[in-house]
This record gives sequence, C-alpha cells and structure tokens, in this order.
Amino acid sequence: MAMDEERPDERTHLLAHGRRLSEAEAASIVSSQISKEEQALGETAVGERLPYNDYTTIDWLHDLVKDSFRYRSIHTGKGIRHKLRSSFDSCEGWIVAAVIGTLTACVAYAVDVAVATISDWKTGYCKTNVFASKDICCAPTASLDPFADEMGESCPAWRYWTDKYWHGFGIYVGFALLFGIISGSVTLTTKRSLPATAPGSGDRVPMEMNGQQPTPADTAKPEPAGKSIYMAAGSGIPEIKTILSGFVIPHFLDLNVLIVKAVGSVFAVATGMCLGKEGPFVHISTCVAYLVGVQFPKYRENGRKLREILSAGCSSGLAVAFGAPIGGVLFAYEEISTYFPRKVLWRAFICSLFAAMTLRALNPTGTGKLVLFETNYGTSYQPYHYVVFVVLGIAGGIFGGVFCKANFFWSRSFRKYNIIKNYPVFEVFLVVLVTALLQYPNPLTREPGDVIIKNLLVDCSDNSRMAYVCLQEGHAAPSPKYLAWLAYGTLVKLVLTIITFGIKVPSGIIIPALDGGAFFGRLVGQIPLLAGSISPGIFAMVGAGAFLAGVSRMTISLAVIMFELTGELEFIVPNMIGIMVAKWVADALEHEGVYDLAQTVLGHPFLDLDYSMKLVQQDTYLVEELIPPAQTMREITVDVPENGVVPRVLLAQKLHQLQRRGLMDAGLVLVQHGMLQGYLAEGELKFGLENLGRTLPEGCLVRLLPPAVEGAPFEHEGELDMSHFVDRTPLSICAKAPMEYAVEMFGKLGLRHLCVTEEGTGKLVGVIIKKRLVVWLEGLR
Repeated sequence: MAMDEERPDERTHLLAHGRRLSEAEAASIVSSQISKEEQALGETAVGERLPYNDYTTIDWLHDLVKDSFRYRSIHTGKGIRHKLRSSFDSCEGWIVAAVIGTLTACVAYAVDVAVATISDWKTGYCKTNVFASKDICCAPTASLDPFADEMGESCPAWRYWTDKYWHGFGIYVGFALLFGIISGSVTLTTKRSLPATAPGSGDRVPMEMNGQQPTPADTAKPEPAGKSIYMAAGSGIPEIKTILSGFVIPHFLDLNVLIVKAVGSVFAVATGMCLGKEGPFVHISTCVAYLVGVQFPKYRENGRKLREILSAGCSSGLAVAFGAPIGGVLFAYEEISTYFPRKVLWRAFICSLFAAMTLRALNPTGTGKLVLFETNYGTSYQPYHYVVFVVLGIAGGIFGGVFCKANFFWSRSFRKYNIIKNYPVFEVFLVVLVTALLQYPNPLTREPGDVIIKNLLVDCSDNSRMAYVCLQEGHAAPSPKYLAWLAYGTLVKLVLTIITFGIKVPSGIIIPALDGGAFFGRLVGQIPLLAGSISPGIFAMVGAGAFLAGVSRMTISLAVIMFELTGELEFIVPNMIGIMVAKWVADALEHEGVYDLAQTVLGHPFLDLDYSMKLVQQDTYLVEELIPPAQTMREITVDVPENGVVPRVLLAQKLHQLQRRGLMDAGLVLVQHGMLQGYLAEGELKFGLENLGRTLPEGCLVRLLPPAVEGAPFEHEGELDMSHFVDRTPLSICAKAPMEYAVEMFGKLGLRHLCVTEEGTGKLVGVIIKKRLVVWLEGLR
C-alpha cells in the first residue's frame, strides 16, 4: 500500500465534503471492498437462507473510484522515480497478458501430450518409449489407417495388448473404467462448501448489548451449511461467466483447482467419453490469469480490474485448445464476458498471441503447425450446395435445442437420486462403462474425440490416402456397413453427449458436439446426388460447426474457429450459413444455450442483460415490485438525527442483522426525515466498528453524517467518525419507473445496490440488491 501512504490526503467522490483521510482511513477505502471476498471464506452463520446468499458481489462503481485514486497516486508526481513507476504501471497490463498466455500454453502442452499417450494405452504401448503416443511411436512408418493392421506390423515399435478382439475389447473397457475412476476421484478432492453468510455473524454480542438475550430456539438452530461445489468438475465456463459478471466464488481459481483440472482432464478424455478438454482449458487459462494477476497489487486489490485481466486470460484457453488465437479472443467477447471494453480486447489479443506462439514452439502435435485439422479439399462448392448447408444447419439447430432440453431434464431427474448425488464417481463409472461398450465396436468411434474429427474431415481426393474412411469411400458406392457405422456413430454420440455433460469430471461440450455434427455431415455426403460432386469432408466440416452452434449458440467466434481449425478460408461462407441457421432453429426450440442452462442447473446467479430485457418487456413491470418487505427495510435503515451521530450499539445490532440474514454485500441506508442521505456498505461498517473503533468504548457514538446545523461541533470526545465511509451520492430510482430502467442500470453500470424513492416526495421506500433482481427475473422464465 505504498501508493496510499504517499498520498494520505487523497479523497474520492464518495467522501464527505471537507474531510481528509488518515493513512488508515485511506487504506481502508482501497482494501475494504476486497475484504468482502476474504469475509466470504469464513465460518457460516445462524440465519435464514436467502437465494444466492453464498455469493458476494463486487461494486463496479466503487472499484472504479478506487482505481482512479490509485492512478492519481502513481501518475501525479515529478522525478525519475515517479516516471519509471508510471511507465511500469502503464505497461503492467501488457506484461501480465503476455505472461498469462505463455504459462497457459505450457500447461496445455503438458495436457495434450499426456492425453495422447494415456488414451493410446487402452489398445497398446510403445516398446521403445512407454510414455510415447502411438503417433509419435510410429512416425513416420505408421499406416494412416489405424484399423488396417491391428497387430502393428506396419509399426514394429507399437505393441498391441492382444491380437484377439474380445480380449482387446475387455482391456479397452478395463482401462477406460480405471481412467474414469481416477478422474472422478481426483475431481472430488476439490469439493468446497460456499459459506452461507459472512463470518462472525454467529456472535450474540450485539443482541446482548441491546438488552436482548438469544432465545432457546435461536440457540438450538443449526448453522446452515453453504452450497457445495466441485470446483474442478465440468468445463468451468458457467462459473467463469458468473465470476466475470461480478459475483464471487471463493477458491474457484486456486492453484490446486488448476492442477486437479489439468490432471482430471487428462484421464477423463482418455476414457473415450463424449467430452473434451477444450472447455476445461478455458477454466485452466482463467486460473492462470488469476494466479498471475493477484501477484500485482493493481489487480489484487480491485475486483473490477481483476475481472478485466480474467476476461483477457480466458481467451488464451480456447486459443491453445484449437490453435485458434483470433477465435479465442472472439469467444471471450461473445460467450464469456459481460464487461469487455476496448483495452480488454487488446490485452486478450496479446494473451492469445503469446499463447499461440508458445504452443507452436512447443509443438505438442509434432506437425509444427497450429492448425489441428488441416485440410485441402481442392474443390469448391456450387450454388445448389447451399441447400445442403441449410439442411445441415437445421439439423444442428434441432440437435442443439433437443440437447439442451434433454440434458436439463436428465440433470434434474437422473441426478436427483441419492446414489448418484452422493456418489458421483459411481455415475462416472456407469457412463464410462456404457460409453466403452457402445463405442468400441465401431471403428469410427473408438478413438478420442479430436482424432474422430480429424478422421471424418479427411479429404479422399488424394489417391494416396489410406485412412479407414477413404478406403470405405473408395468403392463405387459405400458399403451398407460403412453407412451403418456413420449412422450408428451419429446416434451414439448424440445420446452419450446428453448423459455425459454435467458429470463430476473435467469435461467440455465442444468436441462431442463437433463429433456428432461431423458424423452427420459425412453421412449426408454419401447421398448419391451429392457423392462425387464435392468432398464429403466439406459437409462434415459444416455439420460439425452447425451442431456446436446449436448447442452453444456461438456465431462469429465459431465461424472463425472453424476456419482456424481447418485452414480452409474458401469454406467460410458454408460455415456461416450452417452456424446461423443452426442458431435460429435452436433459439426457436430453446432460448437458452447449454452454458446458460448449466448455470441454472448449478444454481449460479447471472444477470444476462439481453435476455433480461426481453423478459421485462413482455409485460408492464415497475421498480416497486422489487421493494423489500417492511421488516427488511427496518433492519437496514438507520434514522440519523440532526447532529449526524448514532449509538455504536445500534450499528453493531444492524451489522449483526445483516450477517445473520446472509446479506454479505448489502448495507445500511441512512435517512433523515425519510429522505435518503447516504449508503454505508456492510464491508465498511464492519471495518469501522471492528478495526478503527476497537479501542473505543462500546457505548461511544458514531458519526455517520456531518451536523445539519452550521457551526455545530463536528466531533465529540471519544466519537468514532465513519462519515468518510458513507456514500453520500448513492444511485436511486423512482418506484414508479419501468423495470427496464433498473435492469439496464444493474447490467451496464454493474451496480451492487439501487435505492428506490417514492414518486413525488422523493422519500426512501426501498433498496434493491443485485441478487434480489436476479431471483425476480428467474421467476419470469
């Protein structure tokens, strides 16, 4: 806090006029908001459960003021020392973005190499290097057909476990189950319970100080446990969207979660389940961004600034997952972030750039290229093919809408059974078993998801191609068995993806959706009217993008990702057609994408501004519908007398009531004669009473407002002055205002609270907190 010590007299817009800060007071302004996140890590409290009271929120506007105070303390000064300090502060964001991208690529390299090796252990091992994957072991002598010679005669270095089909089947299933149990068990180590309320709220002192004694019912009431979350399960994208929207999920970005996510992803993908590591890479990159960002006071002490760097960091996750740096930036903008100003766009670009550069240098695929599924179809499409692209888009949209509804139903029905809910590894065991039994017989589904896509996108126009797909399509007409395998692969991938997404292992939806679409597109390419006119791989590519668009509702970012994945600039237009049609159809069937529904299933709060505006525009709603009950307003209102001071015992009681009800990020409204005079946040109230006022007697007075009478003494002996913590200009809105006003203010300004005044008189009638608005909007769905 050296910057604050040099400028102890700096004032913010939230301070009362004419007041200057001491060093402790100035430091508290900068640190008190961050202390809310630290408070959320404490013990649970006795009190009623409120919706989302496990989550705290950041105050975007207050953090903006704090950053302005920090900026002025650094950039206003003369001398070489101040110039150097100012220059470093200006470059700090670029340095952090470059470091995040580089470290993310290093983690991705380790995961990619491990996945390739462990996945191949299900069929055999490399005699020359047991830790080498089959591709590395057999290069360059390996046949391009993984099924042409299962005894490995074309690759002497690779040894299969057995030459008998059923023995190989059993070994494959056994390894898959082992990997699934390892992944699920590791993931369970990250189970955490979010605190139900702020720490210290179980303390009975405030009630006793007020002459009240706790009743036996209060004493016997058990402390509610916080909400349980498996931090490393799933893709992590729903939680990251929640965090970037301004909510706090403690420990979600810790180092141990990053390690477990990486290790769990390796074994989860190695099972062959319908999941991918691309989604978890977004979580991993955000963890890296958090761990790097908190090393710098600029980001550690400001929730708003930290979320800027997290938004930039998550773009590198998709950049290293697909070798798509531009697509990663667009994905962070389109799908993840709710606050994405221009400087965040630039830093996301730098972050993805360094991630791509580092990954290319490390070369995990051995090709020396970033493009994962490079194709060169050599033929172009004709105008009549647009009809086929539209059909693929319709199919992708239907699958997306059905998938979202079916997965939501599956999560709410099957996973409610106690044996599944209490023993998540058992569910993983069942899903792995079913997946292995259904996928192994089909030579097209036996490989990991990314290998499946690569095999289905292959172009067979080159006669030297000896891949399994090309061998089957090289005949005058594809065999019925081959067509059956394509149809079987489409159906199996779609069904398994529905029941797999949401299990308690690190998993993503991107690769499975691409797999299903590629199977369907390749099958469409076998229609006699289309066969020979254009490569079936083109339809597989468009189908893959369409199915993913239907599931995730990505559009611009997905079109760019498909281009960067294949290197086929010629087919941008077909991809755009399939993606856009798929989104329209999916939206008609189910208005929310998979990540939005996952937030609902997981119970994470999120304020989607666009969708929320649609909800409130369906009827005439006024802000007064969100006014809290009278009892709540009595608990959070402080009637300040003319002299501006109140008894400390009153504030202690109010603080206890806030904590007991779980209102960690709420506060007290100060009124005089019913008129709003200011707002005192719970964090500042707690800091003032327990830190600044710890040496003062319990019966002292606390100053909240300057005296109303001119010339009256400003301070009394033994008085605790907390007026500099009071926001004298809280944002307010009329109770009769349209609800659209409130939604717009919360969504675009990032408000934590909004005061409501009576029409005509201007008297305070209520306070809306962000979580109350989110709960009310969910009731309209």
